[in-house]
Amino acid sequence: MERKTAMVTGASRGIGKAIAQELAGKGYDLYLTCHKNEMMLLDTKHMLEEAFGISCRTYCFSVCDEESIIEMFADIPYLDVLVNNAGISHVGLLTQMSYAQWQEVIDTNLSSCFLTCKYAVPEMIRRKKGKIINISSVWGNAGASMEVAYSASKGGVNAFTKALAKELAPSNIQVNAIACGLIDTDMNSHLSRQEQAQLVAEIPADRIGKPKDVAQLVGMLCGEPDNGYLVGQVITLDGGWT
Repeated sequence: MERKTAMVTGASRGIGKAIAQELAGKGYDLYLTCHKNEMMLLDTKHMLEEAFGISCRTYCFSVCDEESIIEMFADIPYLDVLVNNAGISHVGLLTQMSYAQWQEVIDTNLSSCFLTCKYAVPEMIRRKKGKIINISSVWGNAGASMEVAYSASKGGVNAFTKALAKELAPSNIQVNAIACGLIDTDMNSHLSRQEQAQLVAEIPADRIGKPKDVAQLVGMLCGEPDNGYLVGQVITLDGGWT
């Protein structure tokens, strides 16, 4: 019987690690990437293989590097699921942001989705099945002051998701995105306790989201029975915040 396979980018910690654990628990063999935290990713690999009896391969490189993406996909016979999770933020005034900083955010958050999809999709089309899930943000819809590049990149991810979904739906490939609200990850570690408390006061669910919340939704989108009619949606996961 053919094994189920999934790729998760940015999987060494936070949301990506939680997604990897969720999919491993569903029996997926995994391909995981990170940029810098190779030892953390290797620890995750060993933990998942031991706990769930799955196969896990790891790659450490920038998801904006096309040559590295090509080399990685040369190792991958096929993917059932692709989760584009890798992302970075930049907090600060637009006028104080360099072009290099802007480009790094856009490339990591948006161009990486283009690259992974470009090389994952042909085999999905050949097999007439596949799921692509892009991890986005509510700021891609609403925009966030002091996070212009991040908001722009996630708005791009949302549009990318909707357009690619229409392109691939005839091949039985479902493309969707999850627009996360405030999630307890290192990306939000710059917020003080007071700032977090003020934000929680605005969230009807009365708490900050956890990486596991995102992972469970990914698991639902990849679960059984298969819902092949859910196409091109940007699903908001924010505890009722927006």
